[in-house]
Formats: sequence, structure tokens, C-alpha cells
Amino acid sequence: MGRAIDKAREVVRRVRGKNLGAWTKGYARWAVRSSLPRARAALQRGRLRHLLFAFCDHYEPLWRTADRDLGARRVQLWVDGYPALADRFRDADGRPPRHSFFFPGEEYAPGYLDGLARLAARGFGEVELHLHHDGDTAAGLRDKIGEYLRLYANHGHLSRDPAGRLRYAFIHGNWCLANARRDGRWCGVDEELPLLHDTGCYADFTFPAAPDESQPAIVNQIYWPEGDLRRRRAYEGGTPARVGDRRSDRLLMIEGPLAFALRPGRLAVRIENAGVTGADPATPARIRTWVRQGIGVAGRPDWVFVKVHTHGTQEAQSASLLGEGGAALHRELTGRYNDGRRWKLHYVTAREMYNIAIAAMEGHGGDPGAYRDHVLPPPPVAKS
Repeated sequence: MGRAIDKAREVVRRVRGKNLGAWTKGYARWAVRSSLPRARAALQRGRLRHLLFAFCDHYEPLWRTADRDLGARRVQLWVDGYPALADRFRDADGRPPRHSFFFPGEEYAPGYLDGLARLAARGFGEVELHLHHDGDTAAGLRDKIGEYLRLYANHGHLSRDPAGRLRYAFIHGNWCLANARRDGRWCGVDEELPLLHDTGCYADFTFPAAPDESQPAIVNQIYWPEGDLRRRRAYEGGTPARVGDRRSDRLLMIEGPLAFALRPGRLAVRIENAGVTGADPATPARIRTWVRQGIGVAGRPDWVFVKVHTHGTQEAQSASLLGEGGAALHRELTGRYNDGRRWKLHYVTAREMYNIAIAAMEGHGGDPGAYRDHVLPPPPVAKS
């Protein structure tokens, strides 16, 4: 008993100081609320389920450098290496792995987006907006976004809605959506959520961010933010997405899996935040944890949404993701989650994941692969 108590104390010591805060309480509430639906899902495991898998990349060619040539080499590594990896795997729809390149507007260079356009044209992914900004104003942010969207569209990136308006998905740099940090760094704009929506953002893919302090108390959800959306950290309150409740007056929050998990082979707890790195690659155990969170649209439990993230231009990550780390991820996904009896796998971009979530909210069922382009078509450069 004494040894068990000592080990428990060690677990507590290891996670102490990790900005656990309100999100751990939110995680506990989510675990309690979701226990019955997950128990029901367990009883239905003989039925076919669909895994929607999106890989969202904070794609920063100028990470820790001002050397544009180094940035170009980092992009070229993906232009050459990603097709060689992805062509080895196919999902239930015959699609290869599809990467969502959240490109930082402040790092724009024509050659970078031209390189990513070559990947998009071959069906390997799409480009969305990533942005780092500090001490900003609403007017300044609006101008930046407008300029970046224009530049991206000039390269054939970004979807347009039926009215011809540019639409985009968003990941905030440094996780600091809606001026989230207590010290005021890395944003400055409390009213960021409605501003993003006004400029054409259809969904935010920033979270999870734990252990960063920006992490909301809402975990493992696709949800509509509620309340005063002009307030700081307006993403903290929200209504889970459900069948029959589609909105058009705000952006959708699409979170990736967040959980506590045991490290293999020892009594040690990790924060599983769906971040894939060279030092912490995807493993079968991690993938099982992602899937078990059961993220989706309430009323459509057979469509399971898994969004993971990385910083793919960093050398440690690119070596892993374009090499054995990436191959191991896709061997597990196509092997375990695409047998056609228990699971069908669908590789999706951020835009496609949003479209499929909207289709679920509108009451559509069956095979989600049919709804990849449900409300927002592919960007001009992309092969759907």
C-alpha cells in the first residue's frame, strides 16, 4: 500500500505545474457526461463506424530563422517527400493521406505557396490560414487577414462559398485565440471570434492547447461558441454540435482529442493533446486514445472525428512525418481502422471535416465521404 501511495504522489508531482486549471474540471465533466453515450457506442461496436482523420499542420517555413532559402528548402522537402509517403496508403474512398497546411500569413513568399499548390493539385492537401500576431488591434487584424486571404487566393488556395466570398479555416499562433493569455501577449484582440467570422472564417482548429494556459474548459467537442463573442476568451462557453442545430452566424470550433493517458510500461501520466512530433510520434496506443474520445456531432455517433496537429517544417518533425513516423501512423490507420466491417477510414482536410460536420448537423447519414464538399467546394488549385 505504501508503495502505491508513493507512486500516486509521483504521478501528481509529474503533472503539477502543467496549467491544469479549469480544463481538468472540464475534462472531468466531459468524461461524466459522455460516459453513457460511449457505453452505448461500445454496445454498437459490431456496427460500422467511420473515422474522419485530419492532420492539421502549423506549417512555418521560417521557424526560428529569417533565412528565406532555408524556408524554401523546408517547403521543397514536403513537395518531394509527402507524395512519396502518402502514395503508399489509401482510405476507404481511395484517397491518400491529406494534409492541411495552416500557413502563417506573416511568412508569405510566393514560392512557398506555389510549392504547396503543387501538392494540393495532386490531391495531397489544402492550405488554410495560420497567424501569429502580438499587441494587435481589431482594425489591424482585419487588414492583415484581408491581405493574406488575397495573397493565398492568388495562388489558387482557399475555397469560395456560393456567393463568391473567400472562406478559410484558422489556427491561432501561440494558441492565443481571442487574447487568451493573462499577460496580454500574442494577440491583443478580445473580439477575435466575430472578426474571424466576419472575414470568412468557417471554423477554428486551434485546440487542444493543453498544457498552455489558452486551453479552454470545453474539451473533446465540436461546438458553437455562445454568449458575448466579443469578450476575451469567448471560446470558453459553447453548445455542442448536434443533429438538427446548424448555425450560420458564427464560426464552428473543432477540437482535437485531449486526455490523460498512461505512458506505456510505467505508472506515469501524460497529457495526450494530439500533438505529433519527432520525439512523440503517433503510436497504436496514442491513436486508440484519440479515437476513444469519441469526438463528433451529437446524434451521429458512428462518425468519429480525430484532428491531430504538428509543426511539420521543423526538422525533427519533417524527418519523422515524412519517414518512419508517418509511415507507422498510416499503417495503423489503414490497417486497424479501414477493414470495412468495423471501421471505414476517411482522410480529410480541415475544409472537408467542416463540411462533414455540417452534413451531420443537417441530419445526413450513411457514408460521410459523400459530404466532403457539402457546403464549401474545393479551392481552385485542389484536386477534390
